[in-house]
Amino acid sequence: MEAKQWTVQIYITEDGDDTHARAVLSTRDPAPVTGRGVARRNPIDRPIPEIGDELAVSRALEDLAVRLHDVASDDIVALTGPVAP
Repeated sequence: MEAKQWTVQIYITEDGDDTHARAVLSTRDPAPVTGRGVARRNPIDRPIPEIGDELAVSRALEDLAVRLHDVASDDIVALTGPVAP
C-alpha cells in the first residue's frame, strides 16, 4: 500500500478591513491547486482579526475544494471521454 501526503499551505494577508486568504494544495502534480477567500469587516463591528482570518481561510478552503473537484472531473473526462447526455 502506497502512502501519499498532500500539503495545504495557507497564506493570510490583511489590508484595512479586508482579510485575504490563499490555500495552496501541493501534490505530486507539478501544478498546485489554489483556492482564494476574502472576509470584510463591517466598520461598525469590533476589530477582531482572528474572525476575519477564520472566515477568509474557510472560504479559501471551500474554493480549493471546488477547484480540486473540477480538476478531478477534467481528469475523468480526459481519461474516459465525455459523459453522454
